[in-house]
Amino acid sequence: MILLLLTAGCATSRDPLPTPPYVDLQSFMGAWYVVGYTPILVDKEAHNAVEHYYLAEDGRILTTYQFRKGGFDGALKTYTPVGTVHNKETNAEWRMQFLWPFKSPYIILYLSPEKDRTIIAHPNRKYAWIMQREPQIAESDYAAMLDRLREVGYDPSLLQRVPHDWSHEPERWQRTQAVGRKRPLGKE
Repeated sequence: MILLLLTAGCATSRDPLPTPPYVDLQSFMGAWYVVGYTPILVDKEAHNAVEHYYLAEDGRILTTYQFRKGGFDGALKTYTPVGTVHNKETNAEWRMQFLWPFKSPYIILYLSPEKDRTIIAHPNRKYAWIMQREPQIAESDYAAMLDRLREVGYDPSLLQRVPHDWSHEPERWQRTQAVGRKRPLGKE
């Protein structure tokens, strides 16, 4: 994520990424299982990756990104960037701050009509995350998400699947499910 931060300032000459016309922030909050992603230095070989969002009273989006490093029994890594809505008309463009004072663009490229699947993208078209409310994704749904990325100029071959098997850590699974949208993950 730090590498992403450092490259965030690099502008592209491409058209802006499309976004949904409007994202209801309250319904977007909660746990999203990362099922596909472009690995960066800190999250290579992620397993059981979850991104959790909580909308604070002051409008900040408290974020917890957790995954097991290198395998289902690997070390649990946790990152807690803070998001702010950049485009208040759509709520689909945020800025994420991993390290002060740097902020990285965070674009909600796609949100399914059922609000159970999303694509998060970086405008440089190198980094993307496919996430959904459940840890397992059907092959046809995953292929459709890759097609969406291809349509806006991404190279889908850069994305990797994130393995999920929660039988190895039922307590973390239950905690993630129990928190929901009520409070930040890790503040149980």
